[in-house]
Amino acid sequence: MNAAASRELLLNAFEMNTVGHLAHGLWRHPRDQSRRHNDIAYWQQLARTLEAGLFDGLFLADVTGVYDVYGGSEDAALRHAIQLPVHDPVPLIPAMAAVTKHLGFGVTVNLSHEQPHLFARRMSTLDHLSGGRLGWNIVTGFLESAARAAGAPRQAGHDDRYARGEDFMDAVYQLWEASWDDDAVRADVARGVYADPARVRRIRHEGPWYRVDALHLTEPSPQRTPVLYQAGASARGIDFAVRHAECIFLPNQGLAATAALVARLRAQLAAAGRAPQSVRILTSIEVIVAPTDVEAHEKVEDYARYAQPEAALAQFAAATGIDFSRYGPDEPIRAGRGEGIRSAHDAVAAGNDGEAWTVRRLLDGMRLGARFTPIVGSPARVADELLRWADTAGVDGFNLVRTVAPECFEDFARLVVPELQARGRFKRHYTEGTLREKLFGTGQACLPATHVGAAWRPSSAPSA
Repeated sequence: MNAAASRELLLNAFEMNTVGHLAHGLWRHPRDQSRRHNDIAYWQQLARTLEAGLFDGLFLADVTGVYDVYGGSEDAALRHAIQLPVHDPVPLIPAMAAVTKHLGFGVTVNLSHEQPHLFARRMSTLDHLSGGRLGWNIVTGFLESAARAAGAPRQAGHDDRYARGEDFMDAVYQLWEASWDDDAVRADVARGVYADPARVRRIRHEGPWYRVDALHLTEPSPQRTPVLYQAGASARGIDFAVRHAECIFLPNQGLAATAALVARLRAQLAAAGRAPQSVRILTSIEVIVAPTDVEAHEKVEDYARYAQPEAALAQFAAATGIDFSRYGPDEPIRAGRGEGIRSAHDAVAAGNDGEAWTVRRLLDGMRLGARFTPIVGSPARVADELLRWADTAGVDGFNLVRTVAPECFEDFARLVVPELQARGRFKRHYTEGTLREKLFGTGQACLPATHVGAAWRPSSAPSA
C-alpha cells in the first residue's frame, strides 16, 4: 500500500462560471441551476454548501476563447453552451470568501495574456480579501481563438508557451516574495509612517518575454505567493509542474494510466530534489450517488436523457485540435499533432486498447456529455471506488466534476463525506490557517524554503 493510503482525501468541487462546464447538456435538467451562474447569490450558496461539506476548495476552471475547431466555427459552442457564455471567475472569489471561513479558492488564469506586474497585484488582493485562501491554477493556454482575441496571429507553440511561462513565474515570484519585507508595514500613527522605504525593494526583471521595473503595489498577503496548481500532463507540462506546482491536477486517463503518470511524477519530483510526497496530486472524478445502488443507476438514466454527447465531442475537438466532424462514424481518426493540449491529442493518437479511435467510440464514452466514466452507486460503493483510486493510483484526492448543479455537490456532501469520515479517510473539521496550511500543515503559510519561488526572497526574509 502506498503512502497516499493513510492520508485523508483532499476534495475540490470542479466548477466554472458558465452554463455548460464538462457534462454537456445537463444544464437542461429541471433541477440544474447552472443558468444562474450570473447570480452572485447562487455562488455564495454554493460556497456555503461546500464549506458545510468540508470540501477543501472550489476549483474554478476558465478559458478566454471559444471552441471553434468542430465544423470550423463556434456554432456548436453557441448552440450547446459549450463553456459559452463564460464569465470571469475572479470576481466570484471575494463574494464567496465573504460568506465562508475555510473554503479555498483555486482560480484558473492564463498567464499568456497577462502582464506580471498587474497580475501579481490582482492575486495578492484576492489573497488579502480571502484571508489567505487563494490558489492559482497556472495555465499557458491552448485555444487558437484565445490567442487571436488577445491580438496574436496564432497560438504560440506548445513548448514555447511553457518557456514563456518560466519567464512569467520568475517575474511574479520576485514581486510576491522579494519586494516587501514582512516588517515593511509600520502603520505608525504617531510618526505618520505607514511603510518603511528601507524595507521595500524595486523589482527589476529583464527576461526574454517580460520586463518589470516596479515595486509590488500590494503589501505582503497572508500567503505572499498563492498556492500553485498546475494541470499539464505532457512531457513539457510535467517538467513545468515538477518545478513550480504545489498541487498537480492530472487528467483522468483510467486507473492504470493515471497510476503510471503519478509514479512518473513522484519519480521526477525526487530527481528534481523535491520530496515526492510534498506535492499533492489530484485527478478528476465524476460521481453519481444516491442512498442505494438502484436509485443511483436510476439517476444516471434520468441524467442521460438530457446529456448531449455531441457537445462533448465538439469541446474535445478544440482540446485536441482535431475536427471530428470531418470523420465518418466508424472511420479511424488520424491527425497530425497541433498546438492544443498535447496529452489530449496523444490520447487519441495512441488509440484505445490497440484500436484506432472512431467518432462512434468516442461518443459511446460520452453518455453523460463528458469524457468520464462515472462512479455510480450507494455511498458505500462510491467510497470503495474512491479509496481504490487513491490507494492504487496514489492520488491525494479528487476534483469532483459538476453534473447536475448544485445537487451533485449536495449529494456528495450529504452521502459520501460521512461514509469517508466513518472510514477515517476524510476530515471532520478544518485546520485553522491559510489554504497552504490546510493542505500542508500549520506553520506553512508561505512557500517552503525548498520551493524554487522562495529562492527570490532576500537573505533577511524568514524561511518558513
